[in-house]
Amino acid sequence: MWKEIAIAISQATGEKFTIDRRQGQSGGCINQTTKVCDDQRQFFVKTNNINCLEMFEAEAIALKQIYATQKIRVPQPICWGSAGDSAYLVMECLELGGRQDWEAMGHHLAAMHQVKSDRFGWDRANTIGATPQINHWTNNWIDFWREYRLGFQIHLAKRKGWTCPIAEEKIYATLPRFFDNYQPQPSMVHGDLWGGNAAFVDGEPVIFDPALYFGDREVDLAMTELFGGFPAQFYRAYQAAYPLDAGYAQRKTLYNLYHILNHYNLFGGGYGSQASRMIESIFK
Repeated sequence: MWKEIAIAISQATGEKFTIDRRQGQSGGCINQTTKVCDDQRQFFVKTNNINCLEMFEAEAIALKQIYATQKIRVPQPICWGSAGDSAYLVMECLELGGRQDWEAMGHHLAAMHQVKSDRFGWDRANTIGATPQINHWTNNWIDFWREYRLGFQIHLAKRKGWTCPIAEEKIYATLPRFFDNYQPQPSMVHGDLWGGNAAFVDGEPVIFDPALYFGDREVDLAMTELFGGFPAQFYRAYQAAYPLDAGYAQRKTLYNLYHILNHYNLFGGGYGSQASRMIESIFK
């Protein structure tokens, strides 16, 4: 496999690359990650079984689209493909660390969110973790969120044995009240923006592992608050650059319910009861 990956890197970059060293990298629970090096260059490689090729292709295209905006830094994808029974994605290897400028992160994310589409969705399906994420283009945000986000995860959770504490019909009928006097615009969103997918290269903000689509920008802000939150200066800078609607405080739990249900579908455990509590609190 590694010989085939080295050949693909050589073809993609136009410069011969031979893997002299491989070093496993930490982080992530879905893919295997490895840094490959020769005497002059290094690359970051994700690998998984061959069934993940479309997932890697979607990630590469998402990274290319975010990079093309020039609003926030992402690792540039180099090449992707299959070798034997494995799929791979090769990316620029960034030296993460050093100074953390959370104010800059807020400004750069706000700039990315100002990249708009005329509809909600994306050109292809991708994944949220290892779960399929459907992105069919949709004119109405409530319809998109009901069918391709919340409804999809509820369906998967019930199939796994989870019992929804409130009738689904009531949940879906209640959704419009969260959007009284608020009309979301289709913004480019990362889609999976927790703390593990944001970092810095000596102060410069970097985001990675996108689950890209065009949706309400509040979904990204909500997820930044889900697992501990980002530092306060991030939120101040974002608000100064691109103020949030006053109703965000009421919608963020609705948006994070999607991720908690997804965590239940991926990992089980207490995420199911957490999702039930969230539903009872926001749809009571």
